[in-house]
Amino acid sequence: MSDDTTITPLRQPGSILDPLTEIARDGARQMLAAALKAEAASFIAQFTDELLPDGRQRVVRHGTGPEREIQTGIGPVPVQRQKVRDRAKGVPDEKKIRFTSSILPRWARRSRSLDALLPVLYLRGVSTGDFQEALGALLGADAPNLSPGVISRLTAGWQEDYDRWQRRDLSARRYVYIWADGVYLQARMEPVAECMLVVLGATPEGKKELLGFQVGVRESAQSWRELLVDLKARGLAVAPELAVGDGALGFWKAMDEVFPGARHQRCWFHKMSNVLNHFPKSGQPAVTADLRNISHAATRAEALTAIETFKEKYAAKYAKGVACLTRDTDALLAFYDFPAEHWDHLRTSNPIESVFATVRHRTVRTKGALSQKTAKLMVFTLVRAASKKWRKLNGRNQLPRVIEGVTFTDGVAQDDANESRAA
Repeated sequence: MSDDTTITPLRQPGSILDPLTEIARDGARQMLAAALKAEAASFIAQFTDELLPDGRQRVVRHGTGPEREIQTGIGPVPVQRQKVRDRAKGVPDEKKIRFTSSILPRWARRSRSLDALLPVLYLRGVSTGDFQEALGALLGADAPNLSPGVISRLTAGWQEDYDRWQRRDLSARRYVYIWADGVYLQARMEPVAECMLVVLGATPEGKKELLGFQVGVRESAQSWRELLVDLKARGLAVAPELAVGDGALGFWKAMDEVFPGARHQRCWFHKMSNVLNHFPKSGQPAVTADLRNISHAATRAEALTAIETFKEKYAAKYAKGVACLTRDTDALLAFYDFPAEHWDHLRTSNPIESVFATVRHRTVRTKGALSQKTAKLMVFTLVRAASKKWRKLNGRNQLPRVIEGVTFTDGVAQDDANESRAA
């Protein structure tokens, strides 16, 4: 039965159609929850010397209130108020120690603006001085100041999450495919020459995961070598079957040194962009169509024929464009040696590009320069949030065969082809 349908589902109240907005709303929920817990903890810490006759703490945490929604510019955000209890008995009401959240007033139901939520939360929210601005975006211009203790609890937690992820044991992990790219954000960072080096991996179950992440130099083999060596040192012993990336990256030199068994697949998205740079804009639509005829050919032989046609068509006038295409022929067509169900995943480094479209969308409007630390934590948080929505690879049943070393020709396993001929 086909999964295709022409039925368009009706949008339900409060539902989200934009995945970027969904990530933003989830980020708001996490930020509010963390801030409210830290605020309550800081309040309780003020009364650590207040003890009951039996030696117990007088002021303690007392669970949370019922969940309620705060209306924002990106839809309703569910929150729960933190409750604090004064356990002293026989104390007049006026002398009871009472906790009232200044972040989330008891009857607050709506924030004034959340249009720039993520730029503020993830770009500015990692610094003590700017966290108050984050709350201002969340709850309006009258948002109260928080104590340094509250803010330090939050920032320490975010850094700990990142540090813990960077130290995680990889000895039990294996990745069939990896995608690598170096991504510059539109927001300004310092130093200018550095960018985010990102490696995603596909597990034998077809799940995509963030594998490697650090600040480095995109074209530098040394930066990529440091990242890959760190992964290997933490237990990633088996090389991926195929690595996908931009042909200009120093990544390839580092990859051959650290994981020499992995095959190379040049990203068609980057290659097409590089080739088109050698053609006038007026002719680029036709050139794009010709390049697509190569990248989406049904077989390797058809792709090679399309390359020869491209050379005959453009070599006389646009020799540099032809040279740009043909210097990487083997690496551009490596995906033909893997299951056809995986080709859409393997032709490009789109898994990374699509993730960073989210990041760029949220950072482009942010004013001021970003520190390296701030940018790193922001991007890491965003990518981790986005990873929860990543779809698994198509044709996951073929991944064990790739691991076993089954030979694929034009996307078809040779044992399948032999059985078909025998029949």
